[in-house]
Amino acid sequence: MNILVINSGSSSIKYQLFKMPSTQPVCSGLVERIGIEGSFIKHSVFPAGEKLSIEKDAFISGHGEGLKQVLALLSEGLHAVIASPGDIAAVGHRVVHGGEHFSGATLITDQVKKQIKKLFSLAPLHNPVNYKCIEVAEQTFPSAKQIAVFDTAFHQTIPEAAYRYAIPEQYYSEHGIRVYGFHGTSHKYVSEQAINWLGKPHSKIISIHLGNGCSITAIKDGKSIDTSMGFGPLNGLMMGTRSGDIDPSVIFHLMEHSGYTLEQLSTLLNKQSGLLGVGGSSDMRDINKLAGEGKDKAKLALKLYAYRIKKFIGAYAASLNGIDTIIFTAGVGENDVEMRAAVCDELDYLGIKIDKDKNKSYQGELLDIGMDDASVRILVVPTNEEYEIANQCFKLLN
Repeated sequence: MNILVINSGSSSIKYQLFKMPSTQPVCSGLVERIGIEGSFIKHSVFPAGEKLSIEKDAFISGHGEGLKQVLALLSEGLHAVIASPGDIAAVGHRVVHGGEHFSGATLITDQVKKQIKKLFSLAPLHNPVNYKCIEVAEQTFPSAKQIAVFDTAFHQTIPEAAYRYAIPEQYYSEHGIRVYGFHGTSHKYVSEQAINWLGKPHSKIISIHLGNGCSITAIKDGKSIDTSMGFGPLNGLMMGTRSGDIDPSVIFHLMEHSGYTLEQLSTLLNKQSGLLGVGGSSDMRDINKLAGEGKDKAKLALKLYAYRIKKFIGAYAASLNGIDTIIFTAGVGENDVEMRAAVCDELDYLGIKIDKDKNKSYQGELLDIGMDDASVRILVVPTNEEYEIANQCFKLLN
């Protein structure tokens, strides 16, 4: 069964084609800088374990044009992997916000699309783009089942004491204001990999997803029980451009004394803060370079970033009543040796002790980087949201 997975961002489309139940993709790719000068596509095919890559530079005006380019790469030329759109049995879509309506992979109907649309205001950078890609995929692959996998679904197991805010009940019952959590597809995938590696279904795991967006989740017996992102994806850890936790009084102060509008405040906290606001760049590689050059702002950004993570580890150790393992995943979590070391520093009272040599030896596959005598395992687990989406679609159709 051919399942195409589409993971769309505000200016990008990541995709992978799986011939399920195989865990290895037939091909994968990235359409980047959609609607921006310098658009490009990277497409890789994997025949007989090899990797053949194609790169194209072309202005891509929108996500519709991007998907047309993807279809051409899938079905045309020497390295075509399908004969026609009809060869695709299902298209799995990552949808960021599902509210309380969806707790698993869901066949997309008109009613489901209406629910996704209702949630545009809660995930304004993602849900509208996810919706657009669903509509384009319906036209591009008319015979395929369209399936949504929601980032919020994994967190539907969070207990009420953790997902409710301490505000009057009517704001929850009438407006749905509560913790929803995000990055659920990633946290689900890496925690399942860790559970299999540990051989311990009943386990206490802290999963740390560090990319441009960052979140941390407490997972007990394979189920999310708390997570750092809340009603929207702005809360919790410091991120590339998002502030993470901030006292709401700051917002009132800026509105009252500096005349900030809601739009200006949204831009400030979502697009101008985090690593960018403190250190001068939203890319951790740039921050590390600037810190290496002695720039104090970049050094401070690194300290703030690591401190926030450590603080949540302590909180979630309390929520879980202990820890079996912590997981580092996503772009920064998988690739930044120094940040992993900074996060684990001085956490030996919790049983977290990193092995510096093992930490440096990570090569892209699941690795335990903890000291042999430590009571808590420290795992680096490469996330694969696309495969997790394909697997959920496959299970739904079967």
